[in-house]
Amino acid sequence: MKQRIVIDDFHDCRRGEEMRGVAFRIRNAHGKPLYDIMRSIADPSWYWFIDLVESYQVEKGELTVPLFQETIMDGRSFLDHIANTASYLIFVDLKAFPTKESIVEVKVFEDYMGSDCQCSLIVIDSSYVWILAKDQQLIHSLYERAKTNGYTQIEYIPEEDDLNTILNVWG
Repeated sequence: MKQRIVIDDFHDCRRGEEMRGVAFRIRNAHGKPLYDIMRSIADPSWYWFIDLVESYQVEKGELTVPLFQETIMDGRSFLDHIANTASYLIFVDLKAFPTKESIVEVKVFEDYMGSDCQCSLIVIDSSYVWILAKDQQLIHSLYERAKTNGYTQIEYIPEEDDLNTILNVWG
């Protein structure tokens, strides 16, 4: 795979190429990491397809039940849930779609590009985050949010990257 671009000026990186997304590392800790990433960025009209992999609600410092109980959530319910539920993420696989009817399974990059999926968010091993989005301003906002939140190894994923890869946690 080609080297990712690590830059501070979004406009400098766009010289003739679109970005596919952003990658970064978050702290491996309890909290509200999905909300910290997505607040005021995710469109509340989206519908979220949730692969029920391995993430948990946290109560009194202990892991309890899975973070998500449903495989599809409307945007407002999704955002309310991640804003009000402490969690611990191990593996997360989320896809956002404009309508409930447009939800399809997205396993590889070709599926993503051929679908109405607007955003794909993957967390692996509690700290590695990859987010693809079709909207360039959303990608830039996610990059800026990652910087503001103090995340590390923040990188744009350029269009030239070979993304013939799996876009889900378990392949």
